[in-house]
Amino acid sequence: MSVERTLTIIKPDAVQASHVGDIVKMFEAGGFKIIAARLVRLTKRKAEGFYAVHRARPFFESLTEFMSSGPALAMVLEGENAIAHLREVMGSTDPAQAAAGTIRKLYAQNIERNAVHGSDGPETAAFEISYFFPGIELT
Repeated sequence: MSVERTLTIIKPDAVQASHVGDIVKMFEAGGFKIIAARLVRLTKRKAEGFYAVHRARPFFESLTEFMSSGPALAMVLEGENAIAHLREVMGSTDPAQAAAGTIRKLYAQNIERNAVHGSDGPETAAFEISYFFPGIELT
């Protein structure tokens, strides 16, 4: 096992529905340490940059519209095998397929408005952390 850092975003739908505190409690109960947190309101352009890997996908336009629709809470989490563990805590992208007790089962509206984002690998985590926390030394 190794200690890793990963990025998570509590998306605009969950912020608007006042689920931030409950989701943060789930992160902490899951053994994650919060290294950094920042409330952001992405512009459409920043959302497009963040999700550039999905530019050719049919959902890109609606995803970037949604992610720039309101405030979101970006956080760096640290823990043992944090990337894989966070994905377990979040649950399946489609809340209808998510396991009971996961964040998406509890708080997601649908496959796009699914409450949280989490990095899917070490390289992605490094890019995503630097995207939201550029030039900040994380201790």
